[in-house]
Amino acid sequence: MQALLDAVVDLVALVSPAKASIVASTLRGLSSSGSAPNPNTLADTAAARAALGRVVAAWGQAQASGDEVAGMLLGASEARLRVERELRVELVWTGPTTRFVPTRRTDQVLLDLIASATKDVFLVSFVAYDVPSVVAALNDAASRGVRIRILLEASTSHGGTLNYDPAAKMRSRVATAELFTWKEKPEPFVEGKVHAKVVVVDGARAFITSANLTGHALEKNMEAGVLMSGGHVPQALADHLQALIGIGILDRV
Repeated sequence: MQALLDAVVDLVALVSPAKASIVASTLRGLSSSGSAPNPNTLADTAAARAALGRVVAAWGQAQASGDEVAGMLLGASEARLRVERELRVELVWTGPTTRFVPTRRTDQVLLDLIASATKDVFLVSFVAYDVPSVVAALNDAASRGVRIRILLEASTSHGGTLNYDPAAKMRSRVATAELFTWKEKPEPFVEGKVHAKVVVVDGARAFITSANLTGHALEKNMEAGVLMSGGHVPQALADHLQALIGIGILDRV
């Protein structure tokens, strides 16, 4: 029976829920695997046909009816849908690409995230400059009533490490944004820097990336990140940033 369960899971991972439902409907009411239709008539790709063939072969070794196999397919398909609704992780890459991994560019993901925001955007970066498209997207979001908060490294005159003030520059470009720096740095964080690069939107999507908010990072550097949609991580990250503000670690400037 375990071999049959494994084969069902493998098939459901390859085909759409709609296709899994069609296969289940075809198998329902059959008394044995000998009555199963040819995989070539049900599956659209070679991999799916092979996976369906393994389901039929494993069914032949198990004491199960067609109704039971159909139930396994529907149950596994529903489990897959629930996982996808709860959490989806996508690789984001800027730089040379290959045919092995489909990716989206950092700038595309960042702009899409900001455009999708309905309540709030919290953006964290070491520095921010030479990003007119991002500035335009943030201002457009603000005009829709979206709350914009940005955490950046501070200048040396404000306890940071930079010889210019990125928060002041960003304020001049996104006037409605709430700007923050890391002011309180108790041991062991003395001389620490804001080195995180994070975007959280509506507590529902989080983008964690190696890219700073600069033109080179978004368009020319080799940068990697992950976009998480759903699940508990985006809200947990939003809560964490809000708590750092609440306890005075992050200071509004």
